[in-house]
Amino acid sequence: MVKEKNMLTSLSGGLAMLNEVKHKLPPSERKIAVFILEQPHEAIHCTAAELGERSSTSSAAVIRLCKSLGLKGFQELKLRITGDLQKSPDIQYRDIHPGESPESIVDKVTNNSLQAIKETTEFVNYETLEKAVTALKNAGKIHFFGVGASGIIAQDAQQKFLRMNKATSAFTDIHNAAMYIANVDHNDVVFGISFSGETMETAKMMELAKQKGAVTISLTRYGSSPVAEHADINLYISASREVPAPFRSGATSSRLAQLHMIDILFVSVVTDQYNKAADYFQEISTAMNFLKKH
Repeated sequence: MVKEKNMLTSLSGGLAMLNEVKHKLPPSERKIAVFILEQPHEAIHCTAAELGERSSTSSAAVIRLCKSLGLKGFQELKLRITGDLQKSPDIQYRDIHPGESPESIVDKVTNNSLQAIKETTEFVNYETLEKAVTALKNAGKIHFFGVGASGIIAQDAQQKFLRMNKATSAFTDIHNAAMYIANVDHNDVVFGISFSGETMETAKMMELAKQKGAVTISLTRYGSSPVAEHADINLYISASREVPAPFRSGATSSRLAQLHMIDILFVSVVTDQYNKAADYFQEISTAMNFLKKH
């Protein structure tokens, strides 16, 4: 009970959540989200009925908004917003402009990357995280799939989980992935990675995997998306207000946020099976030393 209370009092990320999904919300929920984003200090002191009245909607719409955000209720949303308002005003994303000095680029890229990782941890639903860890721990085979920059994350995930003596694959090509996923079953996990959540190839792989009965896990930016809709377990990263064009294609901050979430999953699996992991790591170390011998 004390642990749960401490987790609740340290919540934040409510404003980032609202900012991420507001353009996808139904009209009444969008009005509430906009009101909260524009007047957060006032919103946290409202009841659901008062917030509905202030935003010209209803208390029912407030509850629907919380459900759309994947929160337990209005109280959790208020706690998260309160946590946001207690943050230092210096902690925020900073745009990078043409002609920036090397010192400024180093400072801003570092700041933005740290922010993406911090916001990603604010989006973590610990019950969902536990489900993902359990699925990966018990999986017969794990198939990671991503396209473009997300494909690099899939390869990193494969490299990590191979250390746990797991049958693990990583694909960026939809045809090769389909051949593997054609034979998955309920003992296997298919893990789709897409920053936008809109990548057609990843959504199709997740749909196929779900049809075959595999456990499906998605890693996308926060909010609803085609990839997330085909997943049994949804994990989210911060959209991080990615560096504006022409730098956006580099997926700078989002890439680090994705890697951070993969690290969280891997370390969680390792610590849950520490003795087995220690044996596996020792065997890997022995094999690496063997390769170094002349």
